[in-house]
Amino acid sequence: MAAKCFVVMGFGVKTDYQTGRKLDLDKSYSNLIKPAVEAAGLECARADEIVEAGIIDVPMYEQLLTADVVIADVSTMNPNAFYELGVRHALCPRTTIIVTESELTFPFDLSHTKIAKYKHLGEDIGVSEAARFTRELTATLHAVLHQPKVDSPVYTFLRLIPPHKAGDETPAGNFPKPKSETLRALLDAAAKARAEEKWVTVRVLLEQVRQEMEKKTQPGPSAVDPYILQQLALATYKSDGSEAGLREAHAIMRQLRPETSNDPETLGLWGAIHKRLWEATGDRSALDEAITAHERGFYIRNDAYNGINCAFLLRARASISTGDDAVADRVWANRLALKVIPICSKLLAEQEIKPDERYWALATVAEACFGLGENAEFESVMEQAKDEAPEQWMLKSTLEQIEKLKKFAGSKGASA
Repeated sequence: MAAKCFVVMGFGVKTDYQTGRKLDLDKSYSNLIKPAVEAAGLECARADEIVEAGIIDVPMYEQLLTADVVIADVSTMNPNAFYELGVRHALCPRTTIIVTESELTFPFDLSHTKIAKYKHLGEDIGVSEAARFTRELTATLHAVLHQPKVDSPVYTFLRLIPPHKAGDETPAGNFPKPKSETLRALLDAAAKARAEEKWVTVRVLLEQVRQEMEKKTQPGPSAVDPYILQQLALATYKSDGSEAGLREAHAIMRQLRPETSNDPETLGLWGAIHKRLWEATGDRSALDEAITAHERGFYIRNDAYNGINCAFLLRARASISTGDDAVADRVWANRLALKVIPICSKLLAEQEIKPDERYWALATVAEACFGLGENAEFESVMEQAKDEAPEQWMLKSTLEQIEKLKKFAGSKGASA
């Protein structure tokens, strides 16, 4: 009886929200994975090919437990595929293969795991790429069947005894003792330093975190959690506002591929760095790039931070433009300001809102009102924001933004 391979992956055409591309996962299955599995002499099945009445969950879990090999394609960050991969890793110490499309940025928890990559063209897969990947995957299947090694992070790092296969060679032992300087301790120290505006300390601590992560992961853009890189870039330009410091922050953010990213936080920081580069150098292209980044960040998720910063920069560009270009930027800035006010008002109406989120919502409304020339409303909201600022650097940042806006002001606040 032939060994069985169960394939975990999404179906049909899915959008990779990290890059905005559409990938036909059925083509990945039929052109790459299934041919490789069958060439290795295994029976191949995906969840949509399981013929059984009733709820799909029961046969799916059975396959995750009993299949001789499981291949998990985690392209497009499919949540179901990640969940089923986690179940497999918990149930079985070995014979699990992870594959993905080459442009996926891996979550930190997977970045230390061996992952086979293939190049997807979106609608299809090239013939030469199909031949290459199929050949490599077939070889991998032969290896995991004939010389199975522990590949589950659960059994690798916790050193547990596998739940089946008596005589297994996986060493048993106690849970590893945590290091005295854990990542959590470093991150907590960085958060404390940030609250005290000790940006050099924040930068040093986060650099330690990055180095610790890189020791445990594969090299490449996925080696460090995006949040760490985002915070490190922020601390870098906050601790050194010179052009050199901004260029260094720029280099850190490049690892997150901001030109194609759909992460509003990444786009917001990319915009902030280019805004400061424009202020430091007067480079018009940096101003244009900042506007582009903040605009994309706003439209991806109605993100008020990106929206209000885009409005600010449009007013800045209008102040150095003439004619229709200046008018268009001012009109667009006003429209963005009007869009962010209800977004923030909705957030402020929530019962459970964090103090920092509440402050930024108030500050954003205040800035929007100032830009629209609604001075009485601006004064009222700004006073409330001052009273509720959880960290002084936040208030300082807002007041500096308002002072800059005044330079663009005409007869009606900053909107003229």
